[in-house]
Amino acid sequence: MIQSETLELLEWHRLCQHLSTFAATKLGAIAARDLTPPDSQVESEYLLTQTKEVYELESRLTTGLSFEGIQDIGDCLERAELQGVLAGDELLAIATTLAGSRNLRRVIDNQPDLPILIELVADLRTYPELEQEIHRCIDERGQVSDRASQKLADIRTDLRKLRNQITQKLQNIIQVKSNAVQEQLITQRGDRYVIPVKAPQKDAIPGIVHDTSASGATLYIEPNSIVPLGNQLRQLVRREQAEEEAIRRALTEQVAEVKSDLEELLAIATTLDLATAKARYSFWLQANPPRFINRQENEYITLRQLRHPLLVWQQQHEQGSAVIPVDLLVQPEIKVVTITGPNTGGKTVTLKTLGLAALMAKVGLFVPAREPVELPWFDKVLADIGDEQSLQQNLSTFSGHIRRISRILEALRNEEDAEKMRGGDAENQNVSASEPPRVPVSSLILLDEVGAGTDPAEGSALAIALLRYLADHAQLTMATTHFGELKALKYQDERFENASVEFDEATLSPTYRLLWGIPGRSNALAIARRLGLKAEVVEQAKTNLGGSTDEVNQVIAGLEAQRRRQETKAAQAQDLLQQAERLYKEVSAKAANLQEREQALRASQEVAVQQAIAQARSEIAQVIRRLQQGTPTAQDAQQATKSLHQIAEKFIPQPPPKPKQGYIPKEGDRIRIPKLGQTAEVLTAPDDDGELTVRFGIMKMTVKLEDVESLDGKKAEPVAKPDAEMRRRKDAENVSVSPRHHVPLSSPQPAPAIRTSKNTVDIRGRRVADAELILDKAISEATGPIWIIHGHGTGKLRQGVHAFLQQHPRVSRYEAAEQSDGGTGVTVAYVD
Repeated sequence: MIQSETLELLEWHRLCQHLSTFAATKLGAIAARDLTPPDSQVESEYLLTQTKEVYELESRLTTGLSFEGIQDIGDCLERAELQGVLAGDELLAIATTLAGSRNLRRVIDNQPDLPILIELVADLRTYPELEQEIHRCIDERGQVSDRASQKLADIRTDLRKLRNQITQKLQNIIQVKSNAVQEQLITQRGDRYVIPVKAPQKDAIPGIVHDTSASGATLYIEPNSIVPLGNQLRQLVRREQAEEEAIRRALTEQVAEVKSDLEELLAIATTLDLATAKARYSFWLQANPPRFINRQENEYITLRQLRHPLLVWQQQHEQGSAVIPVDLLVQPEIKVVTITGPNTGGKTVTLKTLGLAALMAKVGLFVPAREPVELPWFDKVLADIGDEQSLQQNLSTFSGHIRRISRILEALRNEEDAEKMRGGDAENQNVSASEPPRVPVSSLILLDEVGAGTDPAEGSALAIALLRYLADHAQLTMATTHFGELKALKYQDERFENASVEFDEATLSPTYRLLWGIPGRSNALAIARRLGLKAEVVEQAKTNLGGSTDEVNQVIAGLEAQRRRQETKAAQAQDLLQQAERLYKEVSAKAANLQEREQALRASQEVAVQQAIAQARSEIAQVIRRLQQGTPTAQDAQQATKSLHQIAEKFIPQPPPKPKQGYIPKEGDRIRIPKLGQTAEVLTAPDDDGELTVRFGIMKMTVKLEDVESLDGKKAEPVAKPDAEMRRRKDAENVSVSPRHHVPLSSPQPAPAIRTSKNTVDIRGRRVADAELILDKAISEATGPIWIIHGHGTGKLRQGVHAFLQQHPRVSRYEAAEQSDGGTGVTVAYVD
């Protein structure tokens, strides 16, 4: 009884009514309205898993889980079992229910990670053959169709023919007796065809009068000539009805044969619809799935930003005010929480919010709180709530409170006795000592204005004794009070905790926020002033109150102010942390983006370089192939050289511009040597080592470039020695290329020269003097390197050629040709 009273006090029926609006079927709505909390935690966790899986399934489906076609066929199944005959629309409802259930099973079977739902529909039998037979015999209007049986089809054919005969005869009568007819139409009275005849002209059309108009001016007569046809029509109609009933009876018998399976199908569909309604209601509430905790394992009750679901509905659908959430964080050792504070501050709403949250978790609903949602599974939720702030506006007397509290204590004792009996049975069954001990009775007790309605001293004493008793026998008790003595229990018993509802003294109104660890002030005088009580009365009340009470209120006010400052600082720190996290994410995203762009650019550059190399190789190969075809001429060689220069300019990157050099002494310049304090004349320009020869007076000496300066004080810059790479490139500029060799492009280098008959000079057998004349002419006409064939012999001709080349101003250098071009018997001279 007290359990049902608690559900009524917490307005559980209103929540169930709201839940039913999310159901898709009639049976689902009925199940939602009659929802009751289960008796075991295992069942609650099973229901919660159902809701989670449906919630997940709904998020995957674009249109959600469909229950189209599923209807309440329970009464039809009962009547079928009692050998009644179902109507056509009832049979059609059974067929659509079978089809809708089959669609449900198909959708769930396509989701392999929903074990609870898959197990639920695993044994679902939808009898497609019965569904097809019903649709064959019953049309979409619920009428027996002609194809149900050949006999029925023949009867209906005869009926149509007979009706046509009757209609034709009546039309003929109307045309012949048009003066006697009130209106040119054929109508029916009952199952007989009649025509409207003027009352004075009734003898013109003899027949049976079946009806008269209200004025008596019109008689509805069945002419004698069609009476036999009407009798035949009636007999055919009865035969049709008998055949239709025989068909529906046969279908009803098929339904009765599988009644138990269809009832199971209906139960499964209703269970799915209820779970779907819970998931959709939880989504609408923006609720989160709870986790049941064991407080004996030092787990906290965690309900942050908890909202009252009925107030949320009121805000959304009834233009109610905004819902203020509360934070409930209860340590495992706390057994009793006393909430103090002013009236209309939200104490009672806090009790109801916690009670509804516990019940919602038990039935498999999500809880409207911020994750994580952690609370115990309570065996019972028992409440004594009833004052002017009740949502049902009921006033409770002291005796009413005591009677209800007595029933709460009786329920606790009965539960303890049942627990002891279960423990005794377990011992009799030789339960292994290794099994975990049974969790003691877990009940949530909610008491509003405990001890109120009587003498304050006696009420306070009674409230203290009651709360101490509940601390020993209940899992958690939450009580609201105005008694100051109850605020001190926290400092006497570690199982007690204080909480209070906040009151804004600036606006003289409550904020509906719950503050933990601080006892509240009733603020009765401030509220009385806000509600319009005369100021002189309020001031007199303050005088009567005394100074000690005022000091206590000042201490509490200081604690509240300190808490508000801490909360403000915590909120500011949280904002800074969120800003830092946001900036970190932005910087990380930008860095990742830049890295991706750099990698993409590098990859595109590598691809471009590889393509350029491949194209250059292809073009060089084409030039060499043209030279290899036939005997190359000087014009061909010149054209090939030009082509290679074009390829080099196209693919080899230009060297960076040389930095502008500072002061460099030249031969004949006058310079100053600061170390010696002398001026001197430059005899030789600086060499690669940065040394130059100078003369001052009659003395010559070699000095370093960094030791000299111009006469106007400009410091000379040291000559940078060419590194290995630069020397390699410089050497590569003078490499000759034979028409039979390809040029690798692994590093940038100038276009190679090609040996032809035009740039080859053969002086074998010549004297040195004659050879010099020939070489001088060839050098003057040359535009690139020339190959000089002098042979080996005694070596004198080669020595003379080398001496001539060494002193020739246009020859930058010379070297022996490659082995394939004659080796030391051929000298290659590079002409500027």
